[in-house]
Amino acid sequence: MLRLAVHFLVALLLAVPGPGAVAQAQTVSSRVVFSLSLEPGGLDPTIAPSASIGEVVHYNVLEGLIKIEESGATTPLLASSWKVEEGGTTYRFVLRKNVHFHDGALFDAAAVRFSFERAMAPGSANKSKKSLFDNIASIETPDPYTVVLHLRHPDANTLFRLGEGPAVVLHPASAAQAVTAPIGTGPYRFESWKRGYGISLVKFEGYRNAPDVHIREVLFRFINQPAAQAEALEAREVDVFFNIATQAVAHFQANSAYQVLIGASSGKGMLAINNRKTPLNDVRVRRAIVHAIDRERFIQEVLDGRGKAIGSHFSPTDAGYVHLAGLYPYDPERAQALMREAGVALPLKLRLTLPPTPYARGGAPLIVAALARIGIEVETQEVDWAHWMSGPFSGNFDLTLINHVEPLDYQIYTDPDYYFGYDSAEFRDLVARHAASGNARERQVLFAKIQRKLAADAVNAWIFAPQISTVARKGLKGLWMNYPIFVHDLAALRWE
Repeated sequence: MLRLAVHFLVALLLAVPGPGAVAQAQTVSSRVVFSLSLEPGGLDPTIAPSASIGEVVHYNVLEGLIKIEESGATTPLLASSWKVEEGGTTYRFVLRKNVHFHDGALFDAAAVRFSFERAMAPGSANKSKKSLFDNIASIETPDPYTVVLHLRHPDANTLFRLGEGPAVVLHPASAAQAVTAPIGTGPYRFESWKRGYGISLVKFEGYRNAPDVHIREVLFRFINQPAAQAEALEAREVDVFFNIATQAVAHFQANSAYQVLIGASSGKGMLAINNRKTPLNDVRVRRAIVHAIDRERFIQEVLDGRGKAIGSHFSPTDAGYVHLAGLYPYDPERAQALMREAGVALPLKLRLTLPPTPYARGGAPLIVAALARIGIEVETQEVDWAHWMSGPFSGNFDLTLINHVEPLDYQIYTDPDYYFGYDSAEFRDLVARHAASGNARERQVLFAKIQRKLAADAVNAWIFAPQISTVARKGLKGLWMNYPIFVHDLAALRWE
């Protein structure tokens, strides 16, 4: 079905007006339409885990102290400057003055303190609670434009963490409405949300650098099927296709009306395994599943070669990455032996839940066939994003194909209640020792051990680190090629 949809998309490309007509239509345009695969369930990145939230609001509606650039470098955003003191345990931020929220409320240190203490609170659902906010021992606000963070231990990733979506700053008076109608300090304000269709943002005229913002209106359209993307293209409704199905990329490259950007990401594509369920709680069964999957074939057939094989929950873009795909190479015979050793009665029947993404829907037949060869009968279940969140992400699943896009999110494995249910005191100890260490060499060694421990335990069957393919109409400038985090910096866009 995926390939039929791609062929339909290709046929429509051939009928698209030439580049001259496209350029003429966009000469006076101040509007951009993005096509995204996944619609978020809400718009507050401080209380919900979905990366699709940040794609819409981060840097655009909501801002944090720090900005992560396309290169991965950290630069000032709501903080104008900072100092790192006391051996890396104190961060002193000077805030920008005369910054206002979209409703006119003043941005100051009190808003930062409110947002961070909200994320630090017991029971907080903030995705960065373990990696960032649990490490903040105390917050000082000596004046309205100074914030001092005192950390429990040094962490070289603190500035990067502060640049991620869960660390955006909300105002106490409007934070409660951020799920459906967020109010921030960014260059765009929330306009409307037609669920199932799209979210509209409009330029905030009170933005501190408003003259530098060229696009006045942005519509995020949620289209997860290649055929529907083709229909939107035929109707000239979409300007940017983000993370498009890889099989269509070559055909866009052949059309001079489009630009194709192929870059790196921090994603980790994997067959997630429910470690709580019998017999998946047996490491031999999980290792058998990993041995059964031909990563390179998956990458070639499903991703059109646009990815790299991985063997742990880390991307080649991560500093200190250890390549572990060779630990459990493709070996069906070894997989069968492990199943016999584990004493599993065959056929073992499992359900594979598939979110609405091309890699999941397109990769499922390969996974089903691979596991069938070792005696596992897999039933597939296709769900929308909301049902994936309420099903697999809530722990109700056997297997699911998913791409974790957040960088350096290995601390999720310290939480036994996280959806795949990994519970290892040894792993938690490694992470705690790495976090507490002030010795660079020791941290490097521990970081490698963290990667190897996850791989040895075959917590999940990691398959690929994907490249990101973005297709846009010619004339649109300022798009990112590489995605250290999943955001779209709308203020940098312009038509030429």
